[in-house]
Amino acid sequence: MTSRAAAPAAGDTRIAHRLADAELVLVDEHGEPLPHLEVEVSQRQHALEFGCIGFDLLDHAQGIRDRSALGDDWLALFDTATLPFYWGDFEPERGAPATERLRAGAEWFVDRGVRVKGHPLVWHTVMVPWLDEAPLAEVEAVLRARIRREVAGFAGLIDTWDVINEVVIMPEFDNEPSGRMNAITRLARELGRVGMVRLAVEEARAANPAVRLLINDFDLSVRYERLLDDVLEAGIQLDAIGVQTHMHQGFRGEQQLAELAERFGRFGLPVHFTETSLVSGDLMPAEIVDLNDFQPEHWPSTAEGEQRQADELERHYRALAAQPAVESITDWGLTDEGAWLGAPIGVLHADGSRKPAFDRVQGLVRGEWWLAPTRGRSDGEGRVRVHGFAGQYAITAAGCSAEVALTAGSSSSRVTLLP
Repeated sequence: MTSRAAAPAAGDTRIAHRLADAELVLVDEHGEPLPHLEVEVSQRQHALEFGCIGFDLLDHAQGIRDRSALGDDWLALFDTATLPFYWGDFEPERGAPATERLRAGAEWFVDRGVRVKGHPLVWHTVMVPWLDEAPLAEVEAVLRARIRREVAGFAGLIDTWDVINEVVIMPEFDNEPSGRMNAITRLARELGRVGMVRLAVEEARAANPAVRLLINDFDLSVRYERLLDDVLEAGIQLDAIGVQTHMHQGFRGEQQLAELAERFGRFGLPVHFTETSLVSGDLMPAEIVDLNDFQPEHWPSTAEGEQRQADELERHYRALAAQPAVESITDWGLTDEGAWLGAPIGVLHADGSRKPAFDRVQGLVRGEWWLAPTRGRSDGEGRVRVHGFAGQYAITAAGCSAEVALTAGSSSSRVTLLP
C-alpha cells in the first residue's frame, strides 16, 4: 500500500523539506508482521505548528459561555494554542491566581489533541501593581516563585512557554500609567537583560526539566540579535526564538519574511513566528511607531480588506513554510471580538461569521497540505508506505490502531497495532 499526499502546487515546491516518505512495518503485540490487511492512514496533526491564541475559549472551557461554534472553527484550522498568563490579569490580587481558569482552558485544548503554550512568564507590561513598591530583593524572590509555580503547576498540560517577553526594551520601559517604574523594569535595570533571561530560564527548567522555552520579541533589529548572541554565549539554554510580526501597517512580503527566518535561524535554534496579525480593514497609518498609539473607536473590516487579508495570510504561511528554520506560526486572532487594539485581524468577524481568510487557511493547512484518510492494503511483509506532510498520523487495521509521528525525509519504522 502507498498513501500519498497531493503534490505541492506549482510554485510551492520549496516546502518539499516538510514532506515525510515513510515505510512502516505493521506488527502485532508480539512483533509479528501483519500482512495483507486493509489499512487506513489518516493525518492528525502537522509537525509544523499552526497556532492561534486560545483566549476566546476560556469561558467556554469553564462552562461560563457556550462558544461551541467558535471552538469548532478554531479546531478546523489550528493545532497549537497560546494561552494568556499576563501576570496582572492572572494574579491581580496577590496570592489569588486564576489557575483554575487557565487549567480548564489548557485541559480543553489538550483533550482535543492540541499543543498548548503559555504566554508570557516574565514581561514588564500587564504587571501586578501590588509588587511595584517592593524592594528589589522581594521583587526577584516573588518573580522566581511565580515562574516555578506556573511551570510546575501546569507541567504535562503546558510544557512550552514564552519564558520572557520583549527583553530588548525591558530595562528602558517607563511609561506606566501610574508614572512609577514597574517592578520588572526595575529588576531588569539591576540584573541586566542577560541576567533576566538567565533568571527566567533557570527557574523554569528547575520546575520542569522537560519544558520547552522561548524568548520572544517585537524588536527585530540588530539589538535582538546581539542579545541572543550574549544569552547563548553565557551558556543559557533556549529551545526556540520567538519573532513577532504584527502587520497592522501592511504585509511584510516574502523577501522580508525569508530574511527574518534566516537572520534568526543562524543561531541554530528553531524560529517561531509567535504573533501574526494582518488586518481586513484600512491599514494603520505608516507614520505610527508604537502600534499601541493607534486605537480608533471603530476599526471596521471591509470587503476589499478581507480579500487582501486572505491573500496575504496565505502568502505569509507559504513563505514561512518554505523556510527550514521555521517550526511554528501563530495567528494572533481567531475573531475580531476583543481583538488586540480593536483591529480587524481575525479570520472570523465579531459575530462569528467567516471571512475569506478562514477558507483560505483551511484550504491550505487542512487541504493542500493535508493527507486525507486513505485506504489500502499492507503487502506480504506487513509494509505500508506513507508519503505526506510530516506530523502525527493514525494507522488503523482489523480493529487495531496506532499513532505514529512521521518526520520529514525518508524513514522506516515498525508500528505495533493494538486493539
